[in-house]
Amino acid sequence: METEPMWGAAEAARHIALPKDSDDKYSRGVLGVITGSAQYPGAAVIGVEAAARTGLGMIRYLGAQRAENLILQRRPEAVMGDGRVQAWLIGSGMDHASREPVAEEHISAALNQKVPMVLDGGALDVVHRVSTPTVITPHYRELSRLLGEPVDAIASAPRDWAESAARTLGCTVLLKGHTTYVSDGTTTVAIAAAPAWLATAGAGDALGGILGALVATHSDEVLADQTALVGLAATASYIHGRAAELASGGGPLTILDLCVHVPPVVAELAAIAGGSSTVSTPAC
Repeated sequence: METEPMWGAAEAARHIALPKDSDDKYSRGVLGVITGSAQYPGAAVIGVEAAARTGLGMIRYLGAQRAENLILQRRPEAVMGDGRVQAWLIGSGMDHASREPVAEEHISAALNQKVPMVLDGGALDVVHRVSTPTVITPHYRELSRLLGEPVDAIASAPRDWAESAARTLGCTVLLKGHTTYVSDGTTTVAIAAAPAWLATAGAGDALGGILGALVATHSDEVLADQTALVGLAATASYIHGRAAELASGGGPLTILDLCVHVPPVVAELAAIAGGSSTVSTPAC
């Protein structure tokens, strides 16, 4: 088994798509988002917010009407409606046991498109239906449910279970925890622990948005070589943790605080990559 060292800024900097003068909103990456529900509309708002601040060309949202309204209040540039996308983010803020019929319709349509998938929360089970490069983002309990294995077993050996799940499910697994592990069954990386203050509602929704944006901006690369998802997922986790560190400053944080600090983290990585003058930093 090939195991890479702890993932840090130097590694993450290689996975930031810097915009070029010739780019437009379509070439910068379009992320399709099917998240939230009537019960949990805030998850959709957080995911869209985090994705927008990570840097991409457009976000298309398909979901519950209440979530649409809240997203437009927060991010009026988001497009409410179907269309061509470079990647899908699906599942945050959904109940896996009772997904809304409209969500099922949107998910089924998305699965017919040959673009990469990011599956979170209430759509992790969709991994059994995908045919394109896919990354899932479970925590211990969610992976336990997906695999039918004890939670305690997964919590006691998260690296091993991330690797095993990736091989069993045929996808890339980002297993969230005090230390996050990303594996495609062959390559495994660890990302340093984020501040303990990050253990708060909405944290996973923000991570999904960051990851969705990175996958959308690297869609062609992922379709050509799905092993690219390991680096993108690890980079998403790094950005998430670093933004939490900045937002916290040693104290409590909210997830929208975290989102505000995503652009400066992307700028830090762009500077390491030698392109800080060209990276975009969305306004508050």
